[in-house]
Amino acid sequence: MIRMTEPSKITSVPDHQPAAGGIAARARASVGPKYLSGLNPEQREAVETLDGPVLVLAGAGTGKTRVLTTRIAHILSQGRARPAEILSVTFTNKAAREMKHRLGQMLGHAVEGMPWLGTFHSIGGRILRTHAELAQLKSNFTVLDVDDQVRLLKQLLQADNIDDKRWPARMLAGLIDGWKNRGLTPSQVPSGEAAVFANGKGGKLYASYQERLKILNAADFGDLLLENIRIFREHPDILRQYQQRFKYILVDEYQDTNVAQYLWLRLLSQAPAKQTTPTVIPGRLEEPNPESSSESEDRDSGFDAAHRPGMTEHVAVATPHVKNICCVGDDDQSIYGWRGAEVDNILRFDHDFPGAKVIRLERNYRSTGHILAAASHLIAHNEGRLGKTLRTEDQDGEKVTVTGSWDSEEEARGIGEEIEQIQRQGEKLNEIAILVRASYQMREFEDRFVTLGLPYRVIGGPRFYERAEIRDALAYLRVINSPADDLAFERIVNTPKRGLGDATVQMLHDHARKRRIPLFEAARAVVETDELKPKARGSLRDLVAQFDRWRAQREVTAHTDLAQIVLDESGYTEMWQKDRSADAAGRLENLKELVRSMEEFENLQGFLEHISLVMDRDGGAEEDAVSLMTLHSAKGLEFDNVFLPGWEEGLFPSQRTLDEQGRAGLEEERRLGHVGLTRARRRAMIYFATNRRIHGTWSTTIPSRFLDELPAANVEITESKGGSAWGGTGGYGASRFDDMEAFGSSYTTPGWQRAQANRNRGGGRTGAGGHGSFEEEAATFSSSSSSGPDFGSFSSRRRGPMTIEGELVAKSTGTTSEFSLSDRVFHQKFGYGRVTKIDGNKLTIAFDKAGEKKVVDSFVQRA
Repeated sequence: MIRMTEPSKITSVPDHQPAAGGIAARARASVGPKYLSGLNPEQREAVETLDGPVLVLAGAGTGKTRVLTTRIAHILSQGRARPAEILSVTFTNKAAREMKHRLGQMLGHAVEGMPWLGTFHSIGGRILRTHAELAQLKSNFTVLDVDDQVRLLKQLLQADNIDDKRWPARMLAGLIDGWKNRGLTPSQVPSGEAAVFANGKGGKLYASYQERLKILNAADFGDLLLENIRIFREHPDILRQYQQRFKYILVDEYQDTNVAQYLWLRLLSQAPAKQTTPTVIPGRLEEPNPESSSESEDRDSGFDAAHRPGMTEHVAVATPHVKNICCVGDDDQSIYGWRGAEVDNILRFDHDFPGAKVIRLERNYRSTGHILAAASHLIAHNEGRLGKTLRTEDQDGEKVTVTGSWDSEEEARGIGEEIEQIQRQGEKLNEIAILVRASYQMREFEDRFVTLGLPYRVIGGPRFYERAEIRDALAYLRVINSPADDLAFERIVNTPKRGLGDATVQMLHDHARKRRIPLFEAARAVVETDELKPKARGSLRDLVAQFDRWRAQREVTAHTDLAQIVLDESGYTEMWQKDRSADAAGRLENLKELVRSMEEFENLQGFLEHISLVMDRDGGAEEDAVSLMTLHSAKGLEFDNVFLPGWEEGLFPSQRTLDEQGRAGLEEERRLGHVGLTRARRRAMIYFATNRRIHGTWSTTIPSRFLDELPAANVEITESKGGSAWGGTGGYGASRFDDMEAFGSSYTTPGWQRAQANRNRGGGRTGAGGHGSFEEEAATFSSSSSSGPDFGSFSSRRRGPMTIEGELVAKSTGTTSEFSLSDRVFHQKFGYGRVTKIDGNKLTIAFDKAGEKKVVDSFVQRA
């Protein structure tokens, strides 16, 4: 018997949803593709949104590479496109290899058949080889490297009777590369820009260079995209072939694209159009057949030199339908404007691609809460950004520390002490990085690490003493110190050019071997014969005489002055002064830094012994070592512990950048700070110095404006561990004398009183008045304490404070001082003064400019 329930008795059943983490939810997840597991909601949305233009704003450490590769895997697994129908461009071959490797892991097999996954230039080169005849080339054309490019330009300069010393070929190469990065052909270069080289001949030389490349069946890296753009515009049928071929386009690091890359992508990303449909580039309207108009080249550039890309006035026509393009990038990490990258490309994405979906990846998997909060608060001061806030589900961790030091040497000592402490805690040196704004900052850290015996590596460039200009300068000094140093003599015998070629050097070698004497003595003998031509003999005779004179001066001239004399009289400094290449100024700065580094040593012999130790320290690639690099080189890397020294106005943000680019430059500098902070997983440590000696000149600095833009709740002010003769840094740091009870606090100068009052309030930074009274003291500095190793060559007059594990050694011992009342003395920090009181080994000195101070007698010398 079946019993029926009355309708009025039936109760409603609630809708069911599988419980999070329950059996049903886990079972359903197992049915889906495995490569989607572990993605957070924003990442999954970025992967599964396959239709139309998509911009993935991926903050630092948010899994950008994973999203990009997973999206490709999803397109392939869903059957949306075959491997050969996906165009995926990156900036480096390393990134392309990593993407292929990850795809192979996701799909369970090695990814084959993806010919269009690579760098902009590799893909552009492949297209150009396919259509080489349209660029007046053969398919086997050669791609010139920079050296070949410069050599070819030198030939053109000589043919046009242009002085290549006044107008170097390398400078012209840089200009041409910049024009090509902006998509400009020779006829499109603005006359004002062409005028900056060889009195207006820059444009003509660019055209001659392009013609010569065709004759040689060659192209440079800029042509690989520039010729692509020209072919696409002049041959719409070829452009349609590639537009039809690529069903999906994916772009990595979109914020780093330049104008040429932007134009190339815009052309390919439009849906295939009928032959009568005009192609629209922002600010330009192209004819269906550009060749039909004599003014086509001017209209086809897609870039007005007076405007930034994407900022030109748009023509009022309908924009063609845009296909499935996905660009991944971070406007907050656009830091390569100096080499042509245009942050506007990513800022205007939704304008260039109407209807674009913007997905923000804000969940960071790298850094702790305090580091992310500090980085986000800093970058929020930029106006030119799309906006996002990094967050983490990890713990807050340690606060970002800000440490002030008296000078840059104390800064290096303090960071060295901190690294040793981290190492003693069992952490690897490989997880420690020092990120500097300017490469010259590295020299003091390199010397300090040699002193401490800490292994280190320089990333993104040679170590200071391995740079070519430094090796050249050292070679001169080595020959002065040891005339038998054949390797050094051979290096500089024709540097700068003296007309002493390979034949002359070979003759010297033959003569030296026969007589079993050094090359220098062979040169002295050869110039007395007629074996050399008169010009070469005269140049070699002058060089030998110069070395004899320098060697005699060594006995009566300070080694730092001698080094400057050698660089000037040899013509080496003048060689770089006349060089108009982009890196010439940096080389001159490095030479000044080399001379400045010699001040810590008593003589030339001691300095060269120190250098030999520095050069000998060369561990293997797998060695556990501290990483030292510029902030620009750090992008894409991450470390547990990151030190950020030099946060001072003029250095960071760079004054040169501010002068040249104004607010845009300031915002890029701030993005650089954001990048530096987000390299840190666990600890980020910021340092600044009140006094910094740059290329031999002391200057008093003020802390970077970026420090005031950090959130107070996420920052901790700490004391420098580096130690100095006096820590009164205008309220920016405590003195290590504060812990010496015997000294008390009887200083009476206004600066000291302000520092003490500020410390009693908690040690925070003061305003400009907190250090104003010390600015004239900085001008009296002539040297600073040594941070180098003891080779027995340091003068007692130059020795710095003796410290062990950061503790002062020269404390009061009750011994009698060797000084007497009224003795005239010199202190490395306070300058000249006269002894007014003696208490054991403690002196009270009335300094000429710093006022009355109490110091330990080991810190002063008789004047």
